[in-house]
Amino acid sequence: MLTGPTLASRRSVRTTVVEVGPVRFGDGGFVLIGGPCAIESATQIDTIAAAVSAAGGAMLRGGAYKPRTSPYDFQGLGADALPLINEAAQRSGLPAVVEVLAEAQVALMAAYVDMLQIGARNMQNVPLLRAAARSGMPILVKRGAAATLDEILFAAEYILLEGNERVILCERGIRGFDPQTRNVCDLGGAIRLKELTHLPVILDPSHASGRRSMIEPLTLAAAAAGLDGAIVETHPEPDASRSDAAQAIDLPAFARLAARVRAVRAALDEGQPALEARIGAARGAGVDRAELIGDRPL
Repeated sequence: MLTGPTLASRRSVRTTVVEVGPVRFGDGGFVLIGGPCAIESATQIDTIAAAVSAAGGAMLRGGAYKPRTSPYDFQGLGADALPLINEAAQRSGLPAVVEVLAEAQVALMAAYVDMLQIGARNMQNVPLLRAAARSGMPILVKRGAAATLDEILFAAEYILLEGNERVILCERGIRGFDPQTRNVCDLGGAIRLKELTHLPVILDPSHASGRRSMIEPLTLAAAAAGLDGAIVETHPEPDASRSDAAQAIDLPAFARLAARVRAVRAALDEGQPALEARIGAARGAGVDRAELIGDRPL
């Protein structure tokens, strides 16, 4: 009797690379996704798409159907939002990802977007997982607010069992007790997921923190930790956003973030050979501890 995820587990060094158009998750790069929590108008999503593309972002995100905690909050434009993000994505050259809420929406979504998102509220909605899987599209699965790592892996397992291996996992924060942040950003859990599964793992720093001041440091931490990307809420006027205004960054901030992500990844990629050479030289010189900071042994 099987007691844990099998198809999603890392049974070897194999790592799955998920392609979304020209974008590749899991090949060692860091995919930065930007866009609004909710699509509000054609002008809004066009402006954001152009800015994300110009900054070097790889994908466009946007909410069409918004499952809000309060039924009185803005619920999104619904199906009317789909052609708007489709057109913006085509003009900017960015693949688009949108959250799907129900089985009946899968076929409609597939006609307009490049990747389906399963939100935190629906992570264990098995009929939706199976319907999304059967579309054959790439699927981004967000961790539920109180879900264990095994539970998100089992959610992925439902998709994999349908024969769809195009699955990306997303850490978006888990429920905590301290109101200083919206959620607890479980970066350690995301790193552990990378050890447990061959699937790509990304971070949602917007939902994980709920504070725009924390989005850049959390994203840079994810890039430094070896995750496969981040999905960031971006808006031309964050304070005027109709959904989750406090956790969105503006377009210049997204451009700065993208540049700093590239700098972090370059430092890691280019710095490793130099560090290894320094360690080798230290060992050859008889230094007891070869872990170095700068030119000084620890």
